[in-house]
Amino acid sequence: MALAGSGNRVGVHYKVGKKIGEGSFGIIFEGINLLNNQQIAIKFEPRKCEAPQLRDEYRSYRILSEAEGVPKAYFFGQEGVHNILVIDLLGPSLEDLFDWCGRKFSTKTVAQVAKQMLQRMQLIHEHNLIYRDVKPDNFLIGKPSTPNANMVYVVDFGMAKQYRDPKTKTHIPYKEKKALSGTARYMSINTHLGREQLRRDDLESLGHVFMYFLRGFLPWQGLKAPTNKQKYEKIGLKKQTTSINELCYGFPIQFAQYLTYVRNLKFDEEPDYDYLLGLMDKALISIDEKADGHYDWMDLNGGRGWDAALNKKANLHGYGNPHPPQRQRKATNNSNAAIQSKRAPNMLQNQPLMPQRLGRSQLMTHANYNLTDVTKASPSRGLLAHDDTDLRSDTSSFDARRNQRSWFRKTFCCI
Repeated sequence: MALAGSGNRVGVHYKVGKKIGEGSFGIIFEGINLLNNQQIAIKFEPRKCEAPQLRDEYRSYRILSEAEGVPKAYFFGQEGVHNILVIDLLGPSLEDLFDWCGRKFSTKTVAQVAKQMLQRMQLIHEHNLIYRDVKPDNFLIGKPSTPNANMVYVVDFGMAKQYRDPKTKTHIPYKEKKALSGTARYMSINTHLGREQLRRDDLESLGHVFMYFLRGFLPWQGLKAPTNKQKYEKIGLKKQTTSINELCYGFPIQFAQYLTYVRNLKFDEEPDYDYLLGLMDKALISIDEKADGHYDWMDLNGGRGWDAALNKKANLHGYGNPHPPQRQRKATNNSNAAIQSKRAPNMLQNQPLMPQRLGRSQLMTHANYNLTDVTKASPSRGLLAHDDTDLRSDTSSFDARRNQRSWFRKTFCCI
C-alpha cells in the first residue's frame, strides 16, 4: 500500500506510522495527530470492497461519542482508493490477554470483565443500536500507564445496526430466514435459527464469551463440515443440545442464571441490566472476592503486567499480543492445548460472518431450547452442580416483573 510509509499524511494533520495489523476490512496503521502529538489508529479500507464498513462504523462512533468505554473517532474520509477512519489507539484485546494468561481467566477476572462488557452493551442499546458481533477480539483495554489502562473498550462497529427509531422507540419487526451475521462461535441460538437479532442476542453472545473465558474453550469449537453452511449449522445444533447446566458446570451458578435469563427474553423485551450486573457481583461474593479492579493480566511478568513483555505481536489496535513463553504454554491443561493446536485450521469459527443466506437444516427447529436446560440447577458451595434443582430461584421474580410491565403497556399504551 502506498500510504504505508512513515512520511505520509491523511486528513491533513494525521501522520501515518507503521502497520500494526490487518483484517477482513483492510489494514490498520498507528499514527500521530500532528496538532497535539496524540497517538491514534488509522484504518484503511478499499473503497470498492464488497461490503465497506468504515462509513457505518464512523456513524456508530459519532452516535456513541460521549459513551464511556468507546474510543473517539476523529476523522472519516477518502484518500485515493481507500476509505480512512481515525480513532483512538488502545491496548490489546481481551483475546490477546486471554491467550497470554494461558487461555484461562480466573472467575474474579471474568466477573469484573463481564460487568464492564455488560455496561458497554447497555450503553450501545440505550443509543438504539445493537452490536451483532460480540467476540473477545472486539473488546480492548486502554493504553498502559494511563488512568484507564484496565478499562474495557468496545470497538469495530461495522456490524452494528439500529434496532428502534430514536424518537418513537418503535422496534424493527420480528423476521425469520434472516441472513447469518456475526461470529459463529459466540452468536446466539436465535441467530443460528435465522431470527432477527435484537438486544437479547447481544447479551447471549456475551454469555458465551464469559463461559469461553472461564472454561478455556466452548463445546462447539473444533467442529468440522464439508461446507461453511454445514459447519455453522453444526455449531448452532451443538449450542441447542448443550444444556446451560452442562455449559456452566463447576462455575458460580450466577453464570447459568445469566444465560437462563437472556435466553428467555422476548424479542423486543428490554433486558434488566441491573439484574445481570448484580449476578456478577453475587458471583464474586460466592468466591469471597470483590470487584477491586485487579485482573489476571496485571500479575504477568512478576507483577509488572502484560506491557512488560518483550515479545509483542501487533494486533488490530496497536499495543500487541504479548505471547507467553513456551514453558507457560506447556503448563496449560491437555484439553486447552488441543484446542489451541487446532486454532489455525478452525479460525473460520471465530471470524465475523458478513450476511449470507442461512438455510435451515432439518435438525435446526424452533423447539423451545431454552426452557429445558435449567430444570436441575442450584448453588452448591457457590458452584453449579449437575443435580441442582432451583436455578430459577433467582430469576423467578422476573416473570412477575415481565407480567407487570406487560400490564403497564396495555393500560398506558399511549405512553
